Amino acid sequence: MAPPSETAAAITLTPDLVALTIRPEPDLGPEPGWTALDEDELDALARQYLAESHGEPLWVFAYGSLIWKPDFDAIDHRRATAYGWHRSFCLKMTRWRGSPEQPGLMMALERGGRCDGVIYRLRDEDREAQLRRVLYREIRFRENLSMARWVPVHTAGGKLRALTFWAGPTGERIASRLPLAEVAHVLARACGHAGSCAEYLHNTVRHLEEFGIRDRNLWRLQELVAAEIRSIHQDAA
Repeated sequence: MAPPSETAAAITLTPDLVALTIRPEPDLGPEPGWTALDEDELDALARQYLAESHGEPLWVFAYGSLIWKPDFDAIDHRRATAYGWHRSFCLKMTRWRGSPEQPGLMMALERGGRCDGVIYRLRDEDREAQLRRVLYREIRFRENLSMARWVPVHTAGGKLRALTFWAGPTGERIASRLPLAEVAHVLARACGHAGSCAEYLHNTVRHLEEFGIRDRNLWRLQELVAAEIRSIHQDAA
């Protein structure tokens, strides 16, 4: 994927439009029926993935919010491509950036295509502690244990193996292959205590642009979400 040119169009989903999607929402806690991992379980999970790294440098593949909010200490980063995967707003949620009244959608990786993102290398001296931080951020609940996996990624320096999250999810929480117009309708309206889905999309597109990455579907989606937000507020005027 070629880097955006200096004359490329600006992001349509502006901060002013994003601000229109933010509203106070209560923190409702975890999804009903979910069980949080206890301290021992988190420790065991960190040890498991540390062992699976086989002593090699440990890289995390970021394609969404981990790009702009990694929540761990990285000592290096590189552009990388995961072949056989693509970004998809397919993960339904009624918490965080959604609500029971207006469910949201978050990104996961689904099979097919390619995904250009960024890999971050964890510090070597306390990798287990750094792993624990990212596992707490991304998994946290027993119901999410299957949403982490190792994937091969390609970089300018060669092929590497990286840990990624929300990869290949299945089940009742997943809405696969939704038309972009339907996704845009949701993202323009959903908000939770952590912010709105439009805000999440804006942050992801903006930070991908900073790395010279323009995901064609996300670019089109931010245009559709911007148009949806304008339409909502014109109708309300």
